[in-house]
Amino acid sequence: MARRGGRAKPVSRAALSGEADPRLVALSVSIGEDAALFEQDIRGSRAHVAMLAARGLVPKAAARRIDAGLAQVREEFAAGKIAFDPALEDVHTHVERRLGELVGRDAGYLHAGRSRNDQVALDERLFIVDACGQCDQALVALMRALLGQARRHEATLLPGYTHLQRAQPVTLAHHLLAYVEALGRDRQRLGEVRARAAVSPLGSGALAGTTLRIDRAHTARALGLAGVTRNSLDAVSDRDSAIELGFACALSAVHLSRLGEELVLWTTREFGFMTLSDAFSTGSSLMPQKKNPDVGELARGRAGSAVGDLVTLLTLPKNLPLSYNRDLQEDKRPLLDAPRKLAQTALALAGAVETATYHAERMAEALGSGEALATDAAEYLVEKGVRFREAHEAVGAAAAWATREGKALAALTAAEWRRFHRAFAPDVVRRFDARASLARREIPGAPGPKQVARQLARWEKELGRAG
Repeated sequence: MARRGGRAKPVSRAALSGEADPRLVALSVSIGEDAALFEQDIRGSRAHVAMLAARGLVPKAAARRIDAGLAQVREEFAAGKIAFDPALEDVHTHVERRLGELVGRDAGYLHAGRSRNDQVALDERLFIVDACGQCDQALVALMRALLGQARRHEATLLPGYTHLQRAQPVTLAHHLLAYVEALGRDRQRLGEVRARAAVSPLGSGALAGTTLRIDRAHTARALGLAGVTRNSLDAVSDRDSAIELGFACALSAVHLSRLGEELVLWTTREFGFMTLSDAFSTGSSLMPQKKNPDVGELARGRAGSAVGDLVTLLTLPKNLPLSYNRDLQEDKRPLLDAPRKLAQTALALAGAVETATYHAERMAEALGSGEALATDAAEYLVEKGVRFREAHEAVGAAAAWATREGKALAALTAAEWRRFHRAFAPDVVRRFDARASLARREIPGAPGPKQVARQLARWEKELGRAG
């Protein structure tokens, strides 16, 4: 950093006269947000100075002092001991200033061969790699909670719904495994984002690399990255990995919102399918009897902010000419918030699912008096050689007649069924047994007991490898 009149001056103003207008400082300052990147910033700097020393661009003794100083700066950041100065704008300048206070003029070696443009691009890529891992762990925790309850409720009958209307019988296990499938796809996306982010842009400089004999691959290896970026202009202006992480978090948050909504619905007296533990419920400031499912409601609400973060990230690079532009500074809040909130939400839902009580009797009761097995009656006719549309019409007519007569569909006699189609035989009444219906649903992916057992075994094996 430069100094003017004894006061610290940001490096970005080294060639400018006077001090920045306070209004520009207020607009430009980002330390309140990007301070969260101190860990990644210092990791990158330590790897960079080690490479400079290995290439003979920094004296080895100076490099050792810089590395020790950076380690101390890291400890001070972690302990909250770094005082933020808005005039210094960002985390990079704060680290460099504090390093200069610790090691003196040797700190001036550190920035050789790099710019804040490739430095922040590296910081973000390292953060994305870390964030993908943290989100993955949180999703695994939720998947294991869902899987544990599914294993305990393999045989628990439950109405499956379309349009929030009772449709066909499934099991609670099959229902919970549907969320496991969705979260499994979320993990795959995070893994793909992580793989694409894990390359080093360091060495791209401001936009055109450097004339110094640096070794980009050396730095990438030291940081555990798979390689280096291939175009310096692209490297300093690319925010694809941030956008992809934003999308992965947004879609996963939407999945969590669906689970959250069902926690809210299922804990109502109207449904009564489950009861949340007191540890994952809240009360009312006015109504003493209330037990509120805030965990589910917050999961729904946070999906909105996740989608908003994605839109912010997606529109920031819109119409930007190559290469770096200051607009990109605005990616920090959504980039930092989206994975943090996703992991928080997933872990809270994991606790709620794991500690909840599920009411099997109420679920079975909600299956009703045979209406959820109407499709089985239609497929009975199909097995007799009846065209499906004809079978569908016959069973629909029977259901409408039963409703008018105040009868349950399961209570119709064989003679009454034959009024609607001559192919109905006395054994049609056996189709109105939910467990028997599930036993007939053994095609891959269906809710039959054998299929559910296979799904459980596969996911238990998969998550067992997740560590």
